[in-house]
Amino acid sequence: MSHFHIQKVEILDTQLLLPLAEESAREGFRHLGRLMNEYANGSNQFDQDGEALFIAKLGSDIVGVCGLNRDHYANGADVGRVRRLYVMPSVRRFGIGRMLLASVIAEARKSYHLLVLKTDNHQADVFYRSLGFSMNSDSDHHTHFLVLNVTNEY
Repeated sequence: MSHFHIQKVEILDTQLLLPLAEESAREGFRHLGRLMNEYANGSNQFDQDGEALFIAKLGSDIVGVCGLNRDHYANGADVGRVRRLYVMPSVRRFGIGRMLLASVIAEARKSYHLLVLKTDNHQADVFYRSLGFSMNSDSDHHTHFLVLNVTNEY
């Protein structure tokens, strides 16, 4: 399976995410339904400065998604937040999550000094730590962080 490619999305037809949202709901996750609703109602279209939305495609099918937002919990504007990462179970373990997150990290480096996320999923925790994220037990708003610019202390 080497026909995966990552694409930065400027305008998203949310109906194209429906198969991902349905699959994620079957796994007990609601975050893709929220992504679709927020995108459709305009409350989060990943279109502010420093924000981006990436999709993973296999042929013409979307098989993964991951977004980057400015962290609204941060006091300063130099903190980004990983949002709504999901990869279809049938194509997991092929590096798609890593490719999506690498795209988000590269984009985040343009605007932020710190990248954060929140998860309560053990597999996600292991995945994020394997990519260099550290755990943070001192915050109610994020569980993991990655320093993007070593000149700033966290």
